[in-house]
Amino acid sequence: MRKPPIHKSFLNAFHGVFRMLKSERNFQLELLAFLINLFLIFYLKLSTLDTVLVLIVSFGVLSAEIFNTAIEKICDFIHPEFDERIGFIKDISAGAVILMALLSVIVGTSVYWKYLISYFLIIKF
Repeated sequence: MRKPPIHKSFLNAFHGVFRMLKSERNFQLELLAFLINLFLIFYLKLSTLDTVLVLIVSFGVLSAEIFNTAIEKICDFIHPEFDERIGFIKDISAGAVILMALLSVIVGTSVYWKYLISYFLIIKF
């Protein structure tokens, strides 16, 4: 089988992301969190390092969700009936997403804390 041209490979990859967006509620919520982070990056004028940290964990969560969904779809295809072993595979796959989400909360809290404190100190109540 011949490899498709590079532009076709990129189109296929973006098609996969759009299918995730259309069909997966968790991915939609995580993408909303990513968009909120983009807004905060520009609104609070984050430093380059802080911006990179936020973007890394944001894309990490989205990527982990894509891998989790792929693993779940493969498991459902291979073994559609309930099986404890398949359930275990799905649980540990979802666990990877939770760990990445926890890391993103930790990074987000440590990054945004100083910006929000200085923002609210400037605005007098």
